[in-house]
Amino acid sequence: MKTKDTLKIAVEGLTTHKSRTMLTILGIVIGIASIMLVMSIGQSAQNLILGQIQSFGPTLVSVHPGRRPQSLAGFTGVLFNDSLKQRDVDTLAQKTNVPDAVRIAPYVFTSTPVSFGSESYTTFVMGSSQDVFNSFHLDVAQGVALTDSDVASRSSVAVIGQKLANELFGANNPIGQNIKVKNKNFRVIGVLAPKGQMVSLNWDEIVLTPYSSLQQYVLGIHYFNEISVEASSLATVPTVIADITRVLRQNHNITDPTKDDFYIQTQEDAANTVSSITDILTLLLTSVAAISLVVGGIGIMNIMLVSVTERTREIGLRKSLGATDKNILVQFLTEAIMLTLAGGIIGIILGTSLGLAITYMIDKFGGLSFPYSFSLSGAILGVIVSSVIGLAFGIFPARQASQKSPIEALRYE
Repeated sequence: MKTKDTLKIAVEGLTTHKSRTMLTILGIVIGIASIMLVMSIGQSAQNLILGQIQSFGPTLVSVHPGRRPQSLAGFTGVLFNDSLKQRDVDTLAQKTNVPDAVRIAPYVFTSTPVSFGSESYTTFVMGSSQDVFNSFHLDVAQGVALTDSDVASRSSVAVIGQKLANELFGANNPIGQNIKVKNKNFRVIGVLAPKGQMVSLNWDEIVLTPYSSLQQYVLGIHYFNEISVEASSLATVPTVIADITRVLRQNHNITDPTKDDFYIQTQEDAANTVSSITDILTLLLTSVAAISLVVGGIGIMNIMLVSVTERTREIGLRKSLGATDKNILVQFLTEAIMLTLAGGIIGIILGTSLGLAITYMIDKFGGLSFPYSFSLSGAILGVIVSSVIGLAFGIFPARQASQKSPIEALRYE
């Protein structure tokens, strides 16, 4: 038989029972659509986060307490490590110790309810110095920013995000009002210009206070969650890292590098970490979605077996007219592959459409610039996997059909 004849007969066999054909490929459609959706949204999220990390600038170096986490759970532990102290900030700030550093900013942070009168809002509270405004390119729309004198005097003052100001004060002017952070009053001296979400931090909801005030009045600690150091240029980043490492080892009396109680991360390191995490999550979710493909493949095998039984007389007639076992095998195998391939194509279209709709909703109502990323690898994978499933689950019914005796098949009722 010619290839075009095989394809023609296969199409006729599938279109004879249109409803059954559509229900048969439903499992494949759902599986491929899920894979496309997961991979596309995962790629979009990764691009968004990487873009925001890179917007901080490649010269930014972050020093974290504790040893470098080896797992996702390890990132939580560093928040409670007390290895970075005020002495470390002071020595790093000395120009002779880190000559290529242009800005050093320590950070402490927590998530806690913030209230004004009867209004309350749970948000992120960050303690830092005036350098936080330069490091993260923050502008003050009303009032004034934090100053080094606020840090030195442990002033109970705060600069709040635009959304938080609206939530707590509505149309009223927040400047000069006292907000309560964990039972401690902080006087609002400024409101940030709208900034939006960056990585996992929403600047429009944040409370910025002097780090000394947050440490003493709210957290009751004497250490830092992070120290940010900005190098003078990209070329000096390795030198800055070397200087930071040397100074902190001297401060902490560390002679064995394997005993470091801190780790240093560049923006490139952070980007690589995010890429690894999102890749693992995408792979995990894709594997879960792929289970429906196996279910769909079993459904196709069952329907093909039913089809072989229904068309027994047709098989006998074709064999009596000269069709070989190979011709019958190829015909039914072609039908199985066409079923799954059609399901794969529909799944790609459906997954792409859902991805576009979800990213549009996030962009429209989530306050994020969330551009859609079409997953070419997902589309190619969908076509290949659906074809392989058709071949794998179609081979048994096709073999059953090809081995039927023409005489017995013609006598079948």
